[in-house]
Amino acid sequence: MDDYLRNTIPNLKPFDYNRHHDSHFINKEWVLVNGISKKKSIYTFKEDHILEISRKASIIKTSWTLSISNIFSIETEDGLIIVKAYFKDDDVLVLNHQNKNEFALFINATNYSEDLNNVEDVQVFLREKYKQKVSNLIYDHEFYYIESFKEYGPFTVEELSEKVKSELISPYCFVRDINEDDYSNRLRVYDLIKEL
Repeated sequence: MDDYLRNTIPNLKPFDYNRHHDSHFINKEWVLVNGISKKKSIYTFKEDHILEISRKASIIKTSWTLSISNIFSIETEDGLIIVKAYFKDDDVLVLNHQNKNEFALFINATNYSEDLNNVEDVQVFLREKYKQKVSNLIYDHEFYYIESFKEYGPFTVEELSEKVKSELISPYCFVRDINEDDYSNRLRVYDLIKEL
């Protein structure tokens, strides 16, 4: 993966046919984020190698093929382009142009009830999506806390919240994730409770 793409959007995972093709890619409504403020485009990759691009009242039908692993050939209005496909997660697809330092960012709007029509809509979508993801991670995870130089735990955030409510511990005690070795992140019980 090119450094410019890795630096712009970290933690991308290459398209994996077995994992992504049927469940994440085919027949999904992918809203193109690039240029959404000028015109909204929805890309739908069909099984028969048809690519439908919807813009307002028009639908353009073109083609796509999977060449090797995560490399796609896509016929566009500008001609044939070669891209590598990556997923940030189930709802964010990146197509990295192989001949230029450019990429297209898409959001899967198939299961999203609100319209994505402009930059503000995209920001709301991403903020809500990742806020929920963080809340789920924190809710299911366990943490140790340190008080008076002694470590206790592990506890879920819900258990820590109850201890704070019962005034058994201070909300300002430092916590560490069970997978961390120390308290260098300077995270406090209070910070976790805020995310619930």
